[in-house]
Amino acid sequence: MDFSGSDNVKSVSVLWPAPERFPDGAGGNSIGYVDGVILPLRVVPQDATKQTVLRLKLGYDICSNICIPVEASLSLPLRKDGAEETAIEKAEIHVPRHVTLGQSSLEGASPKDANGQADGLTILAVHRQPGDAHDRVIVDVAAPAGATVHLFAEGPTSDWALPLPEQMEAHGAVRQFAFDLDGLPPDTHVDGAMLTLTAVSKDDAIEVTARLD
Repeated sequence: MDFSGSDNVKSVSVLWPAPERFPDGAGGNSIGYVDGVILPLRVVPQDATKQTVLRLKLGYDICSNICIPVEASLSLPLRKDGAEETAIEKAEIHVPRHVTLGQSSLEGASPKDANGQADGLTILAVHRQPGDAHDRVIVDVAAPAGATVHLFAEGPTSDWALPLPEQMEAHGAVRQFAFDLDGLPPDTHVDGAMLTLTAVSKDDAIEVTARLD
């Protein structure tokens, strides 16, 4: 996405809603968006009193058995801030909010309420366990009772290809997810690596950066 040809634009931030986990048709699972997705844009004008025109050069692929690269040029005069658009508002709600390890997705809330149930999503703890071929990472996630939760894991750089975390068991409001430290670049030292963990439920999404010790 290239917005450099825009008029009266200081910066553009692309906000990515939390992805979905879905079968890839070959016995495994993929991460992405099913049917469609709206990517909200946060646009900062150079001068708020002047007309802003967003111009985008977009490169993408159309894929089936092979992928064909496609380019498009789009432009849009901005007359409002987008807050009145319900579709944009819904998409923005699903953009993961960055919280700290142990912090609930509900600001000011504790991970569990007075009845021991989780009020919102919370990534409670990250543990590393020795393994035969690969070390294993265990992640504790608190979530409301009955909520379906998915967890995604990213390494510190794009050449890490970590497996999808699998839910192991639940202890009340706490779910445990696990994944092997597989798919790392050659000669990678994992001590101290910063992992990005994204927990997603139907109505909530959070992102935590955790140090791997």
